[in-house]
Amino acid sequence: MPALNDERLVVALVRGVHGLRGAVRVEVLTDHPAERFAPGAVLHREGDDAPLTIVSAVAIPDGPGWRLQFREVLDRSAADTLRGAYLEAALPAAGLARGEYYWHEIIGTPVTDVAGRALGTVRDMYRAGGAEVMVVAGGPLGEFDVPAVRAFVRIFAPKRGEIVVDAEALDLAPVRHGVAAPDRAPRKARKARPRREDPALDAAATGDAGDAAETAAPAAPAATADAGAPEADPS
Repeated sequence: MPALNDERLVVALVRGVHGLRGAVRVEVLTDHPAERFAPGAVLHREGDDAPLTIVSAVAIPDGPGWRLQFREVLDRSAADTLRGAYLEAALPAAGLARGEYYWHEIIGTPVTDVAGRALGTVRDMYRAGGAEVMVVAGGPLGEFDVPAVRAFVRIFAPKRGEIVVDAEALDLAPVRHGVAAPDRAPRKARKARPRREDPALDAAATGDAGDAAETAAPAAPAATADAGAPEADPS
């Protein structure tokens, strides 16, 4: 196993307990559960350095999530203290492959349209139907969602602070008097997320040939099927 650095990312959320021996049921927040939940792997409660060493882990056959048993959690009462807690894992020192990004590395990046007009910054990310979606807010168009696929994203370079989207393809309308245009359905507010590992974005899917090391798009195969290649990054 490679050496680990000092950073950690959230890989699971404890949703409940199972049985009397301290097992917990978790929502998976990583693309690599078999690796992250392997027996002997060490997790931590968010913000806590105390180890939680995995003794056994199994995907729940009749529902989403995994069931984990920790060496340090011996009974149901101890397990119950983890309910609702995020669980973190250390980042491998090797990091991500060239051109890949974790969600927390994308959040905060400025977003412009192809004409250079500022549209806001990436405030959040989520996954829908196998595709990663950026939530952009703070600009003249209010808050809007951008699927991270080549049909909508022309340049994706978070390291240098640049994301360019096609506002026309997204059919964006300006906000009037603080209210979104009527053709855009309101979206429920989401709570801020911790730094999580679900998932890294992969540069290959956008087809942005101008800067492969600093462009990215979703790794999920379903998100790469959109027709139309993005314009090359002029830099």
